[in-house]
Amino acid sequence: MRNAARAVVLSCFLPALSSLAFAQVSGIVSLAGPGANPDYAERPPVKISTLTATYSVNSLVLDAETGAVISGGVGTAAITPNANANANAAAGNDDRFDIDERRPNKPTIDGLNTLATFDGAFVGQAGPSAGTDFRFTMIGNDPRRGGTTVYPANVDEVSLQLLNADGSVFQTVSYAPFEHLTLESPNFEPLNYTSGHGVEYADAIHRAEFNSVRRENWHTLMIPKVVNKTTITVPFFVNIQLKNGNIIQARSYFTGTASDGSTFVLMLSPLFNFFFDNEVVNEINLGNFTTNGINITAFPNTYLFSLNVNNPNVPGGCCTLGFHTYFLDGVFPESRWVTEYASWISPGIFGGGFQDVTALSHETSESFDDPFVDNPTPNWQFPGQPANSTACQNNLENGDPIEVLPNATAAIPIKEVNFTYHPQNIVLYEWFEMGATSNALNGAFSYPDPVLTHSAVPCPQ
Repeated sequence: MRNAARAVVLSCFLPALSSLAFAQVSGIVSLAGPGANPDYAERPPVKISTLTATYSVNSLVLDAETGAVISGGVGTAAITPNANANANAAAGNDDRFDIDERRPNKPTIDGLNTLATFDGAFVGQAGPSAGTDFRFTMIGNDPRRGGTTVYPANVDEVSLQLLNADGSVFQTVSYAPFEHLTLESPNFEPLNYTSGHGVEYADAIHRAEFNSVRRENWHTLMIPKVVNKTTITVPFFVNIQLKNGNIIQARSYFTGTASDGSTFVLMLSPLFNFFFDNEVVNEINLGNFTTNGINITAFPNTYLFSLNVNNPNVPGGCCTLGFHTYFLDGVFPESRWVTEYASWISPGIFGGGFQDVTALSHETSESFDDPFVDNPTPNWQFPGQPANSTACQNNLENGDPIEVLPNATAAIPIKEVNFTYHPQNIVLYEWFEMGATSNALNGAFSYPDPVLTHSAVPCPQ
């Protein structure tokens, strides 16, 4: 998620795609799969008043990079008061957690209406940033105080109705087959880790990185609830405006089949950005997405590709699996809705163990450690790169450094559903310090597996 001048959707730096063959759709012949080229970008915060209120997809013209509406939309989006902002979390699965001391999930930053956060800092220990303070804001309450902060994980399950060029329905790709497995995944299931027993995946990582200062009963807990099941209608073509002002018609999506028989969808990223933004605003207005929660749009095998300007009927670079950001209303006190897009990943589509909840674990851990996508770090080099590589970032996006590695995921079996999950290993904040040692649990730099055995390397100047 490299800082970029252009505001584009986050693209993951992934292991090579497995061999893909895209289905023939309405006379379009089968296509060779696109390359998984490294691409770093961020999904910036979204100000609701910049979005279009009403539209007809067929008349829309979207910006080629951001998905912003150039023409074909009417009015600006608005929100209704968030009646659920202080609601208690509601259960969405059958698990129960032992909470002996509950901390309030209320805003801890003056002027914000959002979820509970705590602040901290570390000092860079190497490179040009040695001796520089780096402050951060993370989800949870202060680990030194202990106790459990409970957040609703508001899940909006999105299905896709794909249209042919003549407007008839080609196929509907549903999230339903993945609902139960998502809710019972390590993201929400109490499991035993070296950092704690009966804890969720992101909490286990959080506890490992603050091991030297936290109280034993410190937890950051998500309670999942499916708040809506939505179907988005995806047109066959969409109008895109290029940088030079020219408007072209581009294919909106392509489909293929995973090894388990599931359909996967590649969607043009500007169109996805548009759909995502409007879907989040709809869920906010319905009271389903809340300022005190972690709001998740869950998609079924839906990956994003960039526009191929030279041939808009063939996918460009691929594939984005997820991103996190927040939506804001732009008034004070400012309301912020921390939000994720994550795709379920069927087996055999990607290499490197990327499957099932890899994307959800990646984005949730990043939401925990960088909820407002503004935590800075020393400029660090991606692991596994040549010594002179300038593939670097300078933010506390703790999923990114490991996603480039062949052993990026951990295998976690859950007997309850007879399924082995593949959440991503995550770097701990001590990795960004660039120090010789780590104060994290067992001196680790990554968790739960010791994928990285030393801290970050400064970016070559």
